[in-house]
Amino acid sequence: MTAAVQNSPNWAVHLVNGILAIKPLAKIAKHQARQMMIKRAEKIGVPWTKAVEKLQARDWSTDLAQVQNPQLAYPEYYTTSFHAYDKGNLSWLAAFEVEPAAHAVHAKIWPGAEAQGDRQLRQSYHNILKPLLSQEPRDILDVGCSVGLSTFALQQVYPQAKVTGLDLSPYFLAVANYRAQQHQAHINWVHAAAESTGLPDKSFDLVSLFLICHELPQAPTKQIFAEARRLLRPGGHLAIMDMNPKSEIYKKMPAYILTLLKSTEPYLDEYFSLDIEQALIDAGFKRPTITSNTPRHRTVIAQVRD
Repeated sequence: MTAAVQNSPNWAVHLVNGILAIKPLAKIAKHQARQMMIKRAEKIGVPWTKAVEKLQARDWSTDLAQVQNPQLAYPEYYTTSFHAYDKGNLSWLAAFEVEPAAHAVHAKIWPGAEAQGDRQLRQSYHNILKPLLSQEPRDILDVGCSVGLSTFALQQVYPQAKVTGLDLSPYFLAVANYRAQQHQAHINWVHAAAESTGLPDKSFDLVSLFLICHELPQAPTKQIFAEARRLLRPGGHLAIMDMNPKSEIYKKMPAYILTLLKSTEPYLDEYFSLDIEQALIDAGFKRPTITSNTPRHRTVIAQVRD
């Protein structure tokens, strides 16, 4: 999911960070941000409450066992609160609400898009990515695949490819695996850290990160870039779709909206100050192309450097 952040003026950022440092105020902001998304979803015809209740009624023990690596140690940055959930992505509620939340958050990207905004966002990414690939990818890794929305989109665009979805949350992967069974989609799900996947060297033609980097501190982001470089074959590509720090929308974001949204995204300041172009070059990629694919998102594509 995407949020918004204001990178100027500095006093507004400091004010918001000061407010969020006060736990009772941060809790209120998180609650308000979540309620705002639920109301928006229901307003545009996305049945958030009913959809979540339906998923909650299932027994997920078998689904979880199929995807979970019980020996996996979670990095410290991942165990913090994300998206107004105290346990972040390590909870069933977070997994159950990903899809309606995506529809709600992306409803306002284009005027009148509403419930179709999320689909249009994903399509805008692939409209830029596909023509820039030198050849059709045979093996694709979707890093931070969540409940599989980005993974299913990749499989639809590249139906002949073998697609792998990787995520740190076993709850997200359990829901992704359930959705794959519903869609009769053959996807390999991997429960692992993106910066240390355990997957073989040079085993993919395309590594995709869809709305992931803004949820990371800079250090693991750079580690993930290096890991992607290791995983890619000669001529392979790393593709990133995420918030665009240079968007005028973020620069003009009112401080009170910023407070609500930053309360759910703890690493936005680090993401907005990251020199992503230089980070990719340092990781072993050619200079990337950076293209705006929505008024507030960008697509970054980098090819492996020989």
